[in-house]
Amino acid sequence: MNPARTEEGGGGRRPPIGGSVAYLLLNLPVGIAGFVFLVTTLSVGISTAIIWVGVPVLALAVLATRGAARLERARIYALLDHYIDLPYRSLPEGTQQRRWKARLKDSATWKDMTYFLLLFPIGVAEFCIVLTTWTTALGLAALPFYYRYLPDGAYYFPSWDLRWFTVDSIPSSLPWAALGVLLLAVSAVLSRGLASAHARFATLLLGPAPRRFREDSFRGTTAMSPVAG
Repeated sequence: MNPARTEEGGGGRRPPIGGSVAYLLLNLPVGIAGFVFLVTTLSVGISTAIIWVGVPVLALAVLATRGAARLERARIYALLDHYIDLPYRSLPEGTQQRRWKARLKDSATWKDMTYFLLLFPIGVAEFCIVLTTWTTALGLAALPFYYRYLPDGAYYFPSWDLRWFTVDSIPSSLPWAALGVLLLAVSAVLSRGLASAHARFATLLLGPAPRRFREDSFRGTTAMSPVAG
């Protein structure tokens, strides 16, 4: 572990706006891929383990999940500037059986799986919130530039059939544009807040337990050997 990092991991800085938006939007496809892979491999592996066919499938699920967790920590660091320490225990020397027992006894393995299973519903919510807030804000802020190109050369709120407000000139569009600018600021703050909350959630599941972090930092050793996987 890097002693220069803040206590118990973390970059110590607020995530950038662009990185937060990109990260939160990408959580949907990443969450879908992780959820589908885990549900498929675990269901197939467990159902066929009795005839040993499922054993290599389950082994693939474990190794792939730990590898994907490494990529997820790198993605969080690249986009959110939030560092998460590796939580894995060092693998023992000796046979593959001993090494596999160590992997399966390591709580970090199961926390990785839990993270990717939960990333799907969380990613759906984050994607919807970010997409809705930003598209609404941008649509209103840019209204003075495109209202004339809409049908009838006007924008009707809340809908075409229910016309409470009509925007058909620059003066009538300016209050909506001002509201859009305000919503842009709200969207930026909300995106940063969601990204920070997700980074803390990821640290909880993808990072080392606080007690182990302090013990390893006191000893000055890493939580994982270079050959551990």
